[in-house]
Amino acid sequence: MSTIDNLKDRTTPVFSPDDVTVVFVLGGPGAGKGTQCERLVARHGFAHLSAGDLLRAEQNRPDSEFGDLIRHHIRNGLIVPMEVTIALLEAAMRQVLDDQPVPSAGKAKKGKFLIDGFPRKLDQAVKFEEAVVPARFVLFFDCPEAELERRLLERGKTSGREDDNADSIRKRFRTFVDTSMPVVDYFDAQDRVVRVDATPSPDRVFEATQVELAKRLSKEVLSP
Repeated sequence: MSTIDNLKDRTTPVFSPDDVTVVFVLGGPGAGKGTQCERLVARHGFAHLSAGDLLRAEQNRPDSEFGDLIRHHIRNGLIVPMEVTIALLEAAMRQVLDDQPVPSAGKAKKGKFLIDGFPRKLDQAVKFEEAVVPARFVLFFDCPEAELERRLLERGKTSGREDDNADSIRKRFRTFVDTSMPVVDYFDAQDRVVRVDATPSPDRVFEATQVELAKRLSKEVLSP
């Protein structure tokens, strides 16, 4: 795994965008990112990496290099240093590539990744592209706040999650707008945002997503 110091100093990506395709998946809480990622994995063979899941798994891993640091930041409501999150993402990407069969001579292993819920802040986006690999684009599931709140309140009836209540939902949405929307705007200015209306049913959202991805990714990348 890359160390934090290594990442801080690195200015050249470790993967080539010719071999590794990365799509950042963003959307407000309740926009349906997880559902759509599952479908894209099943249809196109992407590897789905969730930054939040990786952090939670790492803090519970015995002898983790980052476990205590992650635990401290989460316990105190702080954002985990971006180098830690990026190092975990890079390690997970390497694992996926390492698990592939060895290609024929002269050819590199190919990988395609949906990175869900990352980058949450602009500096994370810049550092990931600088040190790991440039992303193709942001897949942004756009949904009005009122609809997100309705979905999460409905989910809260059965989810048991403490943050599925009206006050917490509104705070989470404000955090998303304040920190993640500048990321969307940054990529949008470079014509690197695929914006999908996430208001309709999951089936219709998936259909629209398929149409948009076909405009941006080759048939080779989209083949399972």
